Amino acid sequence: MLRSLDPLDRLDSPVTSPGGLLQLLPPDGARVADPDLDPWVADIDGESLAALYEDLSVIRRIDVEATALQRQGQLGLWPPLLGQEAAQVGSARALRRDDFVFASYRENGVAYCRGVSIAELLPVWRGTALSGWNPYDVGMATPAVIIGAQTLHATGYALGCAIDGVDSVAVAYFGDGATSQGDVAEAMVYAASFRVPVVFFCQNNQWAISEPVGLQATRPIADRAPAYGIPSMRIDGNDVLAVMAAMRIALDRARTGGGPTFIEAVTYRMGPHTTSDDPSRYVDRVEREEWLAKDPIDRLERHLACLGLLTDALRASVTGAADAAAAELRRACLALAEPAALTVFDEVYAEPHSGLERQRREYGAYLAMFEGGAS
Repeated sequence: MLRSLDPLDRLDSPVTSPGGLLQLLPPDGARVADPDLDPWVADIDGESLAALYEDLSVIRRIDVEATALQRQGQLGLWPPLLGQEAAQVGSARALRRDDFVFASYRENGVAYCRGVSIAELLPVWRGTALSGWNPYDVGMATPAVIIGAQTLHATGYALGCAIDGVDSVAVAYFGDGATSQGDVAEAMVYAASFRVPVVFFCQNNQWAISEPVGLQATRPIADRAPAYGIPSMRIDGNDVLAVMAAMRIALDRARTGGGPTFIEAVTYRMGPHTTSDDPSRYVDRVEREEWLAKDPIDRLERHLACLGLLTDALRASVTGAADAAAAELRRACLALAEPAALTVFDEVYAEPHSGLERQRREYGAYLAMFEGGAS
């Protein structure tokens, strides 16, 4: 199942679904067997499936509400994850508390699963703070907007774990567009060379802003990793069970000294790149409708129905949790106070800096020229 050029790690790569994607839950929700993946999700019972269903639904509701808040002028920007919920939930729920996540700007679903509060998701997007949460409280760094930079951070952190002799793992989340960045290549070279416990998790959502993945990847992105000496898996990113199984395999490999793994979760960005983007200018409507039929929440609902678990009580409970999350998001957003102008200079450096103090004085003098001053 893992593709590798390392003879110590060479395994077969079965094709278990159309397109060569590893899959357990196809769009119709009827569970398919896979001898390689099945053992890794054998513990996922009905209660666990219901919890995953709630995660997916709550995260989508948060995302839709945040997009609405941006449209209403309450957030400056929001990076939607609509359609990518299974890739984020399935992978994040496989992690231990002592693992550490280095994400891009779209992994709000991962942040939710890591324990970031709904209120902490918002300050950076409303512009009231430089970040929203303490990374050490939840085992997740704040969003990295510089494309691909977080892969280097994850690799360095993972090397530290290896040096410290702990079996914690670092995970780097990034999109298909980031794989064209030099930082990602450098991180993979280093990770392979030093066999560090890091998982490279690529959410291939088919678009790098308005550029389709086919313009920068003539072969599956997962095929690149073996050239670095890193085993890879290509999975159905809309299948929460397959994603969880793949992540558990990669985490186990990292914890037991096997080094890095590359996972390509093939999914689709159903909304805009960010709320400043207009995907109607470049997205084919037919293609979008085809992906809509592969929706991650719909297929889990169908699977629950097949098992006789999609009861009215479950639907009501999940809907209530999603509505409560949306209401909390709105309340938290509107409660954020506008920071005083000069606080922009706070916490830029750990120690006092004369150049920064000079800039603070000059900016304060500039603001004082206007009504209200620098309050």
